[in-house]
Amino acid sequence: MNSLPQQRTCYDDEDEGHVIKHKRVRGGALMLAVAVGVMGGGLPGTAAATTAGTTAARSTHTADDARLRALMHRLTTADGAPGALVATRDGRGSSVLTSGVADVGSRASVRGDSRFRIGSMTKPFVATVVLQLVGQGCVDLDAPVERYLPGVVRGHGNDGRVITVRMLLQHTSGLPDYLDHLDPRDILGDPLAHHDTRDLVNLALAHPPTFEETGAKPGSEWHYSNTNYLLAGMLIEKVTGHAYGEEIRRRVIEPLGLHDTSVPGDATSIPGPHPRGYVRPGEDAPLVDITAFNPSVAGASGEMISSGADLNRFLDALVRGKLLRPAQLKEMMTTRPTGGDDDRAYGLGLESRTLRCGGGLYWGHGGDVFGYQTAGGATADGRQATVMTNVDPGGPDAQDDDMESAVQAGLCQGRPAHSR
Repeated sequence: MNSLPQQRTCYDDEDEGHVIKHKRVRGGALMLAVAVGVMGGGLPGTAAATTAGTTAARSTHTADDARLRALMHRLTTADGAPGALVATRDGRGSSVLTSGVADVGSRASVRGDSRFRIGSMTKPFVATVVLQLVGQGCVDLDAPVERYLPGVVRGHGNDGRVITVRMLLQHTSGLPDYLDHLDPRDILGDPLAHHDTRDLVNLALAHPPTFEETGAKPGSEWHYSNTNYLLAGMLIEKVTGHAYGEEIRRRVIEPLGLHDTSVPGDATSIPGPHPRGYVRPGEDAPLVDITAFNPSVAGASGEMISSGADLNRFLDALVRGKLLRPAQLKEMMTTRPTGGDDDRAYGLGLESRTLRCGGGLYWGHGGDVFGYQTAGGATADGRQATVMTNVDPGGPDAQDDDMESAVQAGLCQGRPAHSR
């Protein structure tokens, strides 16, 4: 299957000069990748938010990996998530395992076909569209952001004339993260409020760059910043004349048949079957239901909705060259270390990690947004795994580790013994 969109002009004549407008309402606050300490500390789960059962759904082959089942159970017991889901897929078929509950009130089980907010797993979609525009000759990766968004990136040492498009996608711009300057508790007081993207960008630009070394310049250091992807979404809109979500729909969602995937904008509900999303706002505090909220506060950095099956299909198509031309896929997969204790390396909206069972690297991303945490990955030989839990923030550090381990276990499931 070749999912590349047909060539067209970057900016439709009938839309010349069109700028998407959003009404301005009271700003709120959200920290999508918040350190749980801001909310009062990482917490173990309570009995009301867990269940011991683990079930299989919609399998075309048996998911019998004992480690994966144990990890799913751990996520909804020791780690304290109400519910969890892992979807795996390879050349033989697909499988979904679920554990825990979708609703702590009704105790309904998590469905295998659940949809959920994917947070920063939105970033690979956005980067894919930008790189398609690069392949069409509409965007130059090494051109300054100023060329596409004149006058937007200014102030306190931030300068779009020396920051390139590549630096945005790879988080080497040095731009401060707007989420560092929002209080996540505020969103709980007004979860349906609209947030204007330019206002969020300006909030970040009111602060100096995040470089650690004296005299460092854009491109020299890696620092994850959601501001980069708000700007990438604005760039897509400027170049194409269409909202970035419309371009994702036309270029990725529709060609791949991702029926569970959407870019909601100001829509506050999750369409289709879905677990409720929860926040744990403090130590020993009860869970707070945050299923309904306006994801415009995340925008192109993390507002999308999808499912395990759709994310696996997307990651497979991306990694195996069905969405990008070879030159642009190579750019996306050219990584640099993130500076952590692990071997994680970041490309252009896609990160790599080493498979613990052998067989080289896998490619993917993680995502945190109010109510849901997601992680997923894919290998070049056609294996994918996506994990979701329905609490964020408020889980312990062990939840992050166990979700990563679940992705690894899902990708390693059924691999030949010689590859381990």
